[in-house]
Amino acid sequence: MLDTLSSQVGAVVTVSVVAFAFLKGDEPERIGAGAYGLGWFASLLVQNDSQLYGVQWGMFALDILMLGVLAALVWRARRAWSVWAAAAQLLVVTSHVMALTDVRPPLASVYLAINLAAYGILTSIAIGTFWAWQERRAGGIE
Repeated sequence: MLDTLSSQVGAVVTVSVVAFAFLKGDEPERIGAGAYGLGWFASLLVQNDSQLYGVQWGMFALDILMLGVLAALVWRARRAWSVWAAAAQLLVVTSHVMALTDVRPPLASVYLAINLAAYGILTSIAIGTFWAWQERRAGGIE
């Protein structure tokens, strides 16, 4: 879970971006950050660290659900960041599918792709939140 320094740094980055989105973002940014935060917490509960081979079905289901949320945001919110976040989440789902179809990639490479895509999603949410915040400030709303 949070037993290594790199996982703790990732947790700090995740919580920081989610908090920033809730404090400064509009409704789409809050929905995306809330879904990401809930999915991140649920993945901590569902993941099986002892399963080194095969697909972790709980993680796969969570990632498909997150892709659905981000795709709905792309469809309804019409924000540029949501397209980038959905594309990164599609990379995560594709990594699961690749492991599922028995291509036999090294599991470390699958986890690396998933973790890098997660940072891409967080970056997209942070940039989208910053843009929404700046647009509100320029319009004199905040």
